[in-house]
Amino acid sequence: MANMQQDDPRISNGVNLLISILVRYPEIGTINFDATNNTIKLTFMLSKIPTDSDFEAVKKLLLESISAYHILEGTTEVIADIQLSSCEQVAMLTILRDVATLSKGEIALIIVLLRENLVGKLMSDENDSLLEEDLLVQEEVIDNMLENIRNQHNCNGLIGIREDGRVLVFNK
Repeated sequence: MANMQQDDPRISNGVNLLISILVRYPEIGTINFDATNNTIKLTFMLSKIPTDSDFEAVKKLLLESISAYHILEGTTEVIADIQLSSCEQVAMLTILRDVATLSKGEIALIIVLLRENLVGKLMSDENDSLLEEDLLVQEEVIDNMLENIRNQHNCNGLIGIREDGRVLVFNK
């Protein structure tokens, strides 16, 4: 692996992207950027384990909605997968997406669909101190950083997590 410095723009773009997504969308528990496969995994925490039929219904809705979104955007060859795993009474819904076709609009669509279909189950780290202007700035950063990462083919893998109201990003 190449030796990376803290001020390296390849790290900066990836770190800024993960931070902005986690700050803007408090429903996302962790985000994992895999530079090798050029994919992002968004993991959502659920306070209750959904039944198999409930999960399949949400999975189908999400995949069909992502597909429809990309048809409207004129995007082809979208990589999308949704998995559910559980540990005791907590479930983790993981959405795998390719960076090449992922957009801020799609992330917002996913969040709205999960909010509406997992009422009372979707865990969120709400931060009331963020102003509407801050959220708009984060959305703009997300768009810019996604574009920058698409154009860089030598980024490192990163993982961003929430912990006690903070956002932490680590190099893999």
